[in-house]
Amino acid sequence: MTVLVSQVNRLRKMKRPVVGVGCASTGDTSAALSAYCASAGIPSIVFLPANKISMAQLVQPIANGAFVLSIDTDFDGCMKLIREITSELPIYLANSLNSLRLEGQKTAAIEILQQFDWQVPDWVIVPGGNLGNIYAFYKGFKMCQELGLVDRIPRLVCAQAANANPLYLHYKSGWKDFKPMTASTTFASAIQIGDPVSIDRAVYALKKCNGIVEEASEEELMDAMAQADSTGMFICPHTGVALTALFKLRNQGVIAPTDRTVVVSTAHGLKFTQSKIDYHSKAIPDMACRFSNPPVEVKADFGAVMDVLKSYLGSKSLRS
Repeated sequence: MTVLVSQVNRLRKMKRPVVGVGCASTGDTSAALSAYCASAGIPSIVFLPANKISMAQLVQPIANGAFVLSIDTDFDGCMKLIREITSELPIYLANSLNSLRLEGQKTAAIEILQQFDWQVPDWVIVPGGNLGNIYAFYKGFKMCQELGLVDRIPRLVCAQAANANPLYLHYKSGWKDFKPMTASTTFASAIQIGDPVSIDRAVYALKKCNGIVEEASEEELMDAMAQADSTGMFICPHTGVALTALFKLRNQGVIAPTDRTVVVSTAHGLKFTQSKIDYHSKAIPDMACRFSNPPVEVKADFGAVMDVLKSYLGSKSLRS
């Protein structure tokens, strides 16, 4: 996002007619846009689907001074409106239709290679909604190959929530005619998108790298999130979607035990605390919440506390 906002800042200094930057968002894009625009002194306009994002996602653009429109539609409806508005008003579009967004996003692929000392991982798994990310990763890896920094690129996996999986269905059909869908509610709200604007670029990238598309049910993604959290991480539901893809592909033997695999985490778990609370409280209808860890209620009594602790420590000893 900083690449795009820097370019807008340059255009404004050149007296070009750009009054602000706008985006449709399910939370994370608007957070980045509003922060960088606030720093540069550029007005930001955000279209958000009403009642479909967490309070933690909503408060970021509000706190950074963005002009936030809460619109009674889903992300796809917001995306349609922002495209129409930016064609009529001098507002610079910040969604991934804009190639400058991809130029910034592709640097994540370069960072992966740098952190692996230019040894190419076998797989990179990316959560997918509007699908700009999967193309940006391909673009970054391909650029490094063309520059001679690496001799190959990894295979990419795009992971989608089963409730918003148009790319997955397109992949399973053998890349036949793409059919947009109306996305259902998913805990992975940032990828709750049924008509992704970067569908063509995503398909191109996946075909070029012999990529795969996988999906995760609501229970699978929440279980994966809880399992990851239990190792000391604190991940978002979208990363749970990507981890589910990893588990499935490992179980199928597609990803080998010795393959070096990168799972991309796209947001922080603190933005999705309510979903974690509901999971660990077993308050989600029709979900077993197998890895829930609810607090144990106990009386303020020494003996009662000792009994609970002995039972807990005994179970830990048996496991070890």
